[in-house]
Amino acid sequence: MSLIQPSGELSAKIKEELREPANPADIERDIGIIREWLSKQPHLPKDMDDARLRTFLRGCKFSMERVKQKLDMYYTMRNAVPEFFTDRDVSRAEMAEVLNVIHMPPLPGLTPNGCRVVMLRGTDKDIATPNVVESMKATLMIGDIRLAEESVGVAGDVYVLDASVATPTHFAKFTPALVKKFLICVQEAYPVKLKEVHVINVSPIVDTIVNFVKPFLKEKIRERIHIHSNIEDLYKYVPKAMLPSEYGGDAGSCKELNDAWRAKMGEYTAWFKEQEASKANESLRPGAPKTADELFGMDGTFRQLTID
Repeated sequence: MSLIQPSGELSAKIKEELREPANPADIERDIGIIREWLSKQPHLPKDMDDARLRTFLRGCKFSMERVKQKLDMYYTMRNAVPEFFTDRDVSRAEMAEVLNVIHMPPLPGLTPNGCRVVMLRGTDKDIATPNVVESMKATLMIGDIRLAEESVGVAGDVYVLDASVATPTHFAKFTPALVKKFLICVQEAYPVKLKEVHVINVSPIVDTIVNFVKPFLKEKIRERIHIHSNIEDLYKYVPKAMLPSEYGGDAGSCKELNDAWRAKMGEYTAWFKEQEASKANESLRPGAPKTADELFGMDGTFRQLTID
C-alpha cells in the first residue's frame, strides 16, 4: 500500500500550515536538538529514527516543547498500556480475526486541503464482536507505520466511520476505562492532527455512542464530529473519487485496501517485535514515576455505556 504524498502547491501550503522551515538543514538541526534532549532523559529509549522524528516535528508544528511532551508520552504509553503494544503480529489468530471483520485502511489519496482519510467499518452486523483490545492495537500499529511512511507531511487526518453494521452487542465490550486509555494514547502520544470525524449510515445507536465517547475527547475534537444522514453530505468534505468503491469512489474496495494494509503491517512484524522493549523505564524517570492514576484517572467513576 502506497500513500500518495503531497507535492507542488499543496505541499507548499501544508508546509506553511505546519510551520515547516524552508531550509531542510533547519529540520536536521531540530532533529539533532531532539536527539540531544533524548540522550539526557535516563528513562526514555534513544532509538527513534529520523523519519519518525520528522513526523513528530511536523505534527507538533515544530514546537520543540510539544515534541518532547509527545515523545515522552509515546514511550510512557508503551509501558503503561502494554496490552496495546505487545504481540503486534498480524499472523496471530486474534489479530487476523479483527482484520477480517473490521476494515480500517488509510486511503491512498489526499483531500484538496492535504488531509489523509481513514475509513473504519465493520463487515457484518451478525458477526460476534472481535477482541476490542486487538482492534485498538491494530489501529495503533497503523499509526506507527504512518509515522515512518508519511514522508512529506500531511495537513491532518479525516476519519470516516461507517455505522451501518453497528449494534448494541458490538459496543457492550467497550468499557469506559479501555476507551479512555485508547483515546489518551491517540491524543497525547501520537502527533495526530485530527481535522474532522464523519459518521455515515447512522442509526439510533450512533448518538448514544458519540455521547459516550465525547467526554474523553478534547473539546476542539468534539466540535469536529459531523453526523451525516446521506452519503452526498460526506462528499462536501471528502471528494467522492478518493473514497472506496462501496461509497462511489475510485480507490478500490474496502477489502482490497484493508488487505493491502494487512500486508504492510506484516512487513513490519520484526520491527514491532523489536519495539516491545522500547518503552519508558519509570524507575529511572527524574522525579516521581508516572502512575496509572496520574495518566488515566482510573480511581474515578465512569458512566457505563448503556444501549437499549
